[in-house]
Amino acid sequence: MEHLSSSQITLYLLCGLKYKFQYVDKLPKPFKSSGLVFGGAMHSTLSWFAKEKMNGNGISLERLYRILEADWYAQKVDQDIRYKEGETEMKLMVLAKELLGQYVSLPFKEVMGTDIPFTIPLVNPVTGETLGIDLEGYIDLVEKDETIVEFKTSGQAMDQKDVDDHIQLTAYSYAHEMIHQRPPKNLKLVNFVKTKKPKINSFETKRDQSDYQRFFYLAGQVLKGIQSQIFFPRSSFLCKDCEYGEPCRGWQGT
Repeated sequence: MEHLSSSQITLYLLCGLKYKFQYVDKLPKPFKSSGLVFGGAMHSTLSWFAKEKMNGNGISLERLYRILEADWYAQKVDQDIRYKEGETEMKLMVLAKELLGQYVSLPFKEVMGTDIPFTIPLVNPVTGETLGIDLEGYIDLVEKDETIVEFKTSGQAMDQKDVDDHIQLTAYSYAHEMIHQRPPKNLKLVNFVKTKKPKINSFETKRDQSDYQRFFYLAGQVLKGIQSQIFFPRSSFLCKDCEYGEPCRGWQGT
């Protein structure tokens, strides 16, 4: 195992068996959930928008819509999309465009970078102990004042506790501090809520050394579980949209 990411850590905690199917066995996925397609298309479109703004280019909403449509099309070319009951591509596209319209009407701060890659060692900030493995990932967006921004789409509105406990934001803040030797000014999560009346909620939070130490311990325990091949299913509401439903039902403990 060469590295860990916050996505891997989160997936292992949600369901160790799904982690095994995806990262160890590398089973092909028979379909992609509409939620993943929606989130991926929104993320790509928002990243493109930020890069264009960084380059000083003016962007019409219609052009932004075309970028969204192109990314959505690219995702469905080589994989089936599974929609939830009552969902259609057209309904989700309307939701996405409404959310993009709301986003571009918000005040836009200058951007330092978007989709910023990082590879850093996992180190206990208090004791200096290392896990001997790197943490890798991409930061969605960093504003000029060094505020880290994470975009998140969801079917229900998140709350402040969700944001304060968000593993990805902890990883991003830790990465920024390791690279720049100073904490980010702030952490911001922009939540695009896919309700019947779509809305955007923005939250701010911070992390400190105790959060990084807790993240180090969490990553260490996840790493031990993976290396010890401890993979078992965890039933939850997420199971109904899981791409690995069939191999999960046939699982025999190995």
